[in-house]
Amino acid sequence: MRKYLLLFAVLCTSISFAQTITSKQEEASIAQYELLKKVNQYYPDITLSKSVTNFYADGKIIDTQQEFDLRGTKFSSYKLGIGPDNKKVLFDYVSTEAGHVHGDVTIFNGNALKTTFNEKTNQIDVSLNGKSVYLKKL
Repeated sequence: MRKYLLLFAVLCTSISFAQTITSKQEEASIAQYELLKKVNQYYPDITLSKSVTNFYADGKIIDTQQEFDLRGTKFSSYKLGIGPDNKKVLFDYVSTEAGHVHGDVTIFNGNALKTTFNEKTNQIDVSLNGKSVYLKKL
């Protein structure tokens, strides 16, 4: 009997904490677009687009992504994500030239800090406002 009560309690608890996650393709909010503009100003390789897919949990944005039509480009994969606080852009792309590259750009105190990991060259690059400040080959 104790086992059944415990199982029932676990089921009720997990059901009450379940969230409804939905996604909607829409125009970037003002804050999202301002972040993308700021990042693109220093790092033009991060694409500027007004169309985003927002992911909502119980009506609140938990993640934002952009997807691109890659036909005719050098990329076999290109993904951008925007953090829910609109202070970070995450990127992940694959091209024949660069290989698999991923990282993020974070805005703090008006500065844009970009951290890039290149798996083809096995390098880490840290840039501040578009200028490389640290490059390390692993």
